[in-house]
Amino acid sequence: MAKLKDQNINQDALSKAAYSLFDFTKKERTFLVTICILVSIAGIISPYTYWAMWFGFILAAYSAIANDSIQTIGTFIASNQNRKWYWLWLFMGLIFLGTVTFSWFTYNGDVSYQRLMVPGLEKAPESFVFLQLAAPIVLLVMTRLRMPVSTTFLLLNVFTYKAGTIVDVMKKSFIGYILAFTLAIIVWFVLEKFVETYLKGKPKPYWDVLQWITSGILWGVWIMQDAANIAVFLPRSLNVWEFVAFAGFIFIGLGFLFYMKGDRIQSVVNEKTRVTDVRAATLVDLVYAIILFYFKMANNIPMSTTWVFIGLLGGREIAIALAKSKKLEKRKLNIVQALYLTRKDLTKATIGLIVSLVMALIINEGVRNEVFDYFR
Repeated sequence: MAKLKDQNINQDALSKAAYSLFDFTKKERTFLVTICILVSIAGIISPYTYWAMWFGFILAAYSAIANDSIQTIGTFIASNQNRKWYWLWLFMGLIFLGTVTFSWFTYNGDVSYQRLMVPGLEKAPESFVFLQLAAPIVLLVMTRLRMPVSTTFLLLNVFTYKAGTIVDVMKKSFIGYILAFTLAIIVWFVLEKFVETYLKGKPKPYWDVLQWITSGILWGVWIMQDAANIAVFLPRSLNVWEFVAFAGFIFIGLGFLFYMKGDRIQSVVNEKTRVTDVRAATLVDLVYAIILFYFKMANNIPMSTTWVFIGLLGGREIAIALAKSKKLEKRKLNIVQALYLTRKDLTKATIGLIVSLVMALIINEGVRNEVFDYFR
């Protein structure tokens, strides 16, 4: 009897899983058709280097900014939902244009602030394989599933021909996660009492000004770190027309993103505590900008800003849970909820890391040889 009951439970679970898959397919039919078309184009176009380069760039630009928008403009969108989208777009769009133009002039056509000049990434692709073009498509799917995936791992790893570079990027990113997580716990545990006491009621007008300033600074520093993830498909030194195409497409893409209010990935930010408050958003952006600027000055090795961001949000949630309630039972409940959100984001980011490593091993012979030599 028990065996029959177990079988019924398994059948119910399978039925629910099958229904969920069917429901997802039905709701996302247009998106799935689009993905199939993009995959087909990637397969056809990959032998034609010039067209593959621009096709990959377009996919990378949209998918990277759509996924990474939660890190920099996510809190900005969340706390400015009552404002017209085009004012937010123009503000962030002009900062983007100024930041990449400065790099293009200063570093002889390089828009990545020399993030692509490290060993293993300094050579522009001379040809493309299907999986390199598929990487941003995979990122689009993960973004649709609300997964805060590291675009640095997913897009750069498939072009890196040295395993040591991948290890360096991972090491820097993990250190960034730990630093952000620890710093967030300290900062918000100290600030929580101040927030509860003084940051009540309707925010004063000057908070809007402070938030726009900190968001703009953060956005600029983020571009210095992550422009490499998009430019990796392109020549390391862009001529005038290539630069116009690069900057113009992303500028227009930002407008679409603001019009969509961050799209589905925005929920990763919106589910966190008080993040829609302009004052909380300002504090998140300020701490995040300081951390990114520190790592930018440390060296030119690319890093995953996604891992830094989820570390920051995770540490902040735990600090608020620790400081919010004096009652032990309620505090435990708050901590469990904070740990759940932290673990969920970390798990999703880890899935993206594993996918990127597998793709890097399949695509790059140099990486495979280094890994196999290490284990011999």
